[in-house]
Amino acid sequence: MPNLGKLVVSRQGFGAMGLSNTYGEADDAASIATIHRAIDLGITLFDTATGYGDGHNERLVGEAVRSRRADVVLVSKFVHRPQGGGADIEPVHPRDAVDASLKRLGVERIDLYYLHRVDPLIAIEESIGELGRLVDAGKIGAVGVSEATADGIRRAHATYPLTALQSEYSLWTRDVEVEILPTVRELGIGFVAYSPLGRGFLAGAEVSDPADRRHLHPRFQPEAVAANAQRRTTIEQVAKRLGASIAQVSLAWVLSKDVVPIPGTRHVEHLESNWAANGLVLDDQSIDALEEAFPRGATAGARYPAESLKLVPPEPIPA
Repeated sequence: MPNLGKLVVSRQGFGAMGLSNTYGEADDAASIATIHRAIDLGITLFDTATGYGDGHNERLVGEAVRSRRADVVLVSKFVHRPQGGGADIEPVHPRDAVDASLKRLGVERIDLYYLHRVDPLIAIEESIGELGRLVDAGKIGAVGVSEATADGIRRAHATYPLTALQSEYSLWTRDVEVEILPTVRELGIGFVAYSPLGRGFLAGAEVSDPADRRHLHPRFQPEAVAANAQRRTTIEQVAKRLGASIAQVSLAWVLSKDVVPIPGTRHVEHLESNWAANGLVLDDQSIDALEEAFPRGATAGARYPAESLKLVPPEPIPA
């Protein structure tokens, strides 16, 4: 199994965000059953955050893993201010965020805690330094950061050793390959890939629920969907040749990069299919075909709405 610093985790983790109505209506009982099945399969890394469902997600994950706490690596994240919040909003202190997460999760210690987004008004050294002190206090086991620049990663790691960086990474989001992946590998920091299935697009998902947040994303607008679907035909061709699903091929590509993906799902059958991707080894021909179909920067549509884009590293400018 791979390592994130001193944490030994399963080859895939589980991203819980979608269990809190992000992608349309979710059912708590079905979500808990899916988490229980994930543990039975051997998944150990479970990822939640304070902002998912305004605390609902942490409470749900905490309830689901309570009887199996020794079997899981529990991960959460916080932001100093809500998305788009400015200087007029009082920032959340890391200690207060951790204490609230501990209460919602119903645990005494969280194994890995991330700064979910770097606050442009607070030095990353200050945020990470406070989280480091919470490791010393025994409230969290390790420190991470999500969606930091290469420079931010270096500054954070110099303040307190980072266990993991979490960033978006998939066939249609490959920006991290330029600077960020090389930086974390140089520093010995683990890499956790969220949205490894492109928020379901690379698994063939269609967005139909009007409450689904993906309706706000540029990549899920009709013109972008049509353009990106043409690229997805290559995944379909590789999947047919290998006797696999397109989700499994997309996940196998991410797994081939020696990172830990955290796909999420509300459905046990999708969970089991995703987990089976661990056994799918892509040959060089398949990898070359996939990467030619999805060259970096070629995906139609930005990966986030405009306000959210301000809080993630900018796409690198081609040389």
